[in-house]
Amino acid sequence: MFDLQDKVAVVTGGGSGIGAAIAAVFARQGARTAIVDVSESTGTVDAIRAAGGSAVAVPCDVSRPDAVERAFRAVEDQWGRVDILVNNAGIAHVGTIAETSPDDLDRLYAVNVRGVFLCSKAAVAIMLRQGGGVILNMASIASLVGVADRFAYSMTKGAVLTMTMSVAIDYVKRGIRCNCICPARVETPFVEGYLRANYPGREAEMRQTLASYQPIGRMCRPEEVAYLALYLCSDEAAFVTGQAYPIDGGVLVA
Repeated sequence: MFDLQDKVAVVTGGGSGIGAAIAAVFARQGARTAIVDVSESTGTVDAIRAAGGSAVAVPCDVSRPDAVERAFRAVEDQWGRVDILVNNAGIAHVGTIAETSPDDLDRLYAVNVRGVFLCSKAAVAIMLRQGGGVILNMASIASLVGVADRFAYSMTKGAVLTMTMSVAIDYVKRGIRCNCICPARVETPFVEGYLRANYPGREAEMRQTLASYQPIGRMCRPEEVAYLALYLCSDEAAFVTGQAYPIDGGVLVA
């Protein structure tokens, strides 16, 4: 089950955290995996290759149309197709609307919304030529419920949710599925960096605060998101499109 043998998967933001976990799981299931990241992401690629998988690093700023065009052309030139796109690249911001500047809003929009748009547009063009494919977007629990002090981030993830539904309905008859995952807090290097920068000396205390937001009592692990992504991008999920899947440790039912 969940065999991705000979499929070509593009994972944006695959250099670390959730993206790296998804890329590793996909490669382990047989996918040829392109790690698209603003940095070269050789660490993820080296780890996949060391485990016997197939991967390449494709440096790309997903907010730039020319860079996205070059990246997808490079993947298609190398492997001839794109079967799966995971739009995982994203950035965060902490603050209410009063604490969010126009520059903050534009910065998040450029990566979290424009980036998903540009990469999806490039992938759809390829998938239509080859007869189908799968797009999986990384939304957030913040696209489904209110999260305090996350105005700009929530706005962008709400856009990801509705883009997911639009792509799903527009291409359901043409062999392209599109879903999104909505995680609660995930224990990633980004979170650790955030704690060090904002709560020096109080990291353990604040890590527990973040963990306790989920009724299950901990943050999600990146590989747990990756296993859900594997299902949604596999042929076992062939009947699933236009859906948002929370992975939230009980936030929505608390």
